[in-house]
Amino acid sequence: QVQLVESGGGSVQAGGSLRLSCAASGYSDSRWCMGWFRQAPGKERGGVAGMWRAAGSTYYADSVKGRFTISQDNAKNTLTLQMNSLKPEDTGTYYCAAQSSYVGRCGVWTLYNNWGQGTQVTVSS
Repeated sequence: QVQLVESGGGSVQAGGSLRLSCAASGYSDSRWCMGWFRQAPGKERGGVAGMWRAAGSTYYADSVKGRFTISQDNAKNTLTLQMNSLKPEDTGTYYCAAQSSYVGRCGVWTLYNNWGQGTQVTVSS
């Protein structure tokens, strides 16, 4: 059973930065997609960034390209999302997610079905 625990959310003004972390456990190899999703009030949860741990390949939603960076620390089994140039529309609950995958395709957001509890990010104008 994969377990995912997020940390690092908070409040920031537009243009600022935040760094989210996800501590992952319960899987034995690198053939996993790891990702970040967000859900704004009244909206559906959507994919923000993904990574195939086996190859380090990354995937981003168009709305965050050039501003967000997903990375991993294999030694610590930690996934990180560095968020720069934040906008009010980035506000929401951010979830760490995971799914085993032998072929990557970690930008297919419907692939994921293991979730953390979420962490709140609020960006004020």
